[in-house]
Amino acid sequence: MDIVLFGKPGAGKGTQAPRIAAALDVPTVATGDVLRGAVRAGTPMGLAAKAYMDRGDLVPDDVILGIMKETLGKGEFAKGSLLDGVVRTTPQAEGMSRVLAELGRNVDAVLVFDVDDDELVQRLGSRTVCEQCQTPYTGRQAGERCENCGGTLMRRKDDEPEAVRNRLAVYQRQTAPVLAWYQEHGTRIATINAVGSVDEVTRRALDALRGAGVGGGEKRR
Repeated sequence: MDIVLFGKPGAGKGTQAPRIAAALDVPTVATGDVLRGAVRAGTPMGLAAKAYMDRGDLVPDDVILGIMKETLGKGEFAKGSLLDGVVRTTPQAEGMSRVLAELGRNVDAVLVFDVDDDELVQRLGSRTVCEQCQTPYTGRQAGERCENCGGTLMRRKDDEPEAVRNRLAVYQRQTAPVLAWYQEHGTRIATINAVGSVDEVTRRALDALRGAGVGGGEKRR
């Protein structure tokens, strides 16, 4: 099974992805990870990507999709994958559909983590990080001291309320057309309330996938 994950910035997708993947017994695939892996391995697509990266250019979709095909064709992905951050635009959705079709597969479901914008502004605004050792904190104020190294805690500029709302607006502009594309192509879309404890959200995600007819045989933890 191949499942695409969507979630606004701060919705907890990064926390939930490895938990859901473990429950379903499939690997998580993130664009950054497979890109860096292909570059390290020196694959043909990895070398093509490195040429763009060395020039400071964005790696184009066709190269990213080539790397995804290299990755998903490996034996450890035979059971499927959890695609985290791989599909962000309609052209990427179309491209991933072609890649999976060439491998004899398709996107079985899209799982959307839904959180109200105001909640996310508050959630992300409560995050700080040590400016020295980069240890992240939640619920600690900027200017406090890091428990690990004594460094000063700071809030990242992209976690400032105005920046968060801008990120959410970009997400909405990019994502709404992608979800519409999947709906038009008959892909099952499962949307869950992503507010709650980590365990609660995991349970909702797995229940939603089962309700969509996906993941009925997940591993029990």
